[in-house]
Amino acid sequence: MTAQNDWRAPMIIRNTSATEPPPAPPVKGDGRPYRYEMIHAGGTYRGYADDPAELVGMLVPGYVRLATDDERATARVRFAMDVQVRLQAELAAGQLDACGEAERAVILGGRHEPPAPSRWEAPVPLVLVSTFYEPAGALPRPSGPARLQVWLDPADDWTLLTSLHAAGAITVSARREA
Repeated sequence: MTAQNDWRAPMIIRNTSATEPPPAPPVKGDGRPYRYEMIHAGGTYRGYADDPAELVGMLVPGYVRLATDDERATARVRFAMDVQVRLQAELAAGQLDACGEAERAVILGGRHEPPAPSRWEAPVPLVLVSTFYEPAGALPRPSGPARLQVWLDPADDWTLLTSLHAAGAITVSARREA
């Protein structure tokens, strides 16, 4: 997405390397800054928008064109599950030897069914999608240290973005309304 004819359209720009200063935030056609900034795609891009749904649209192809709330909710859950798989693999890399056999089975298991351990204390944090666990879903939440559970919450656009931010998958910030 880029700002073409609509001065309010969200904008994506290529991020600079860590050795360079960050790019200047773009402004809309009326000269005002965008409300939200999101660094995503492994730090490759910065997205700017005035609505959280526009940011989610930068992550989920076709999202802003979905017609119903149910379609958008389904797209957010699918995206959270995709991130869950990638993030779980990143967290487990080089750490699986420190886990027991049952813990490795949970970490390496398919995500067509959500993992459902009653307690999680493995040295590798477990990435979970909140939709499937109480109170939103049927599964009980695993007990154990909070630092060992990474929750992705696709309940709505903003909670998805903030949970991805908390998980380290993106960086999102908001300007105060003037």
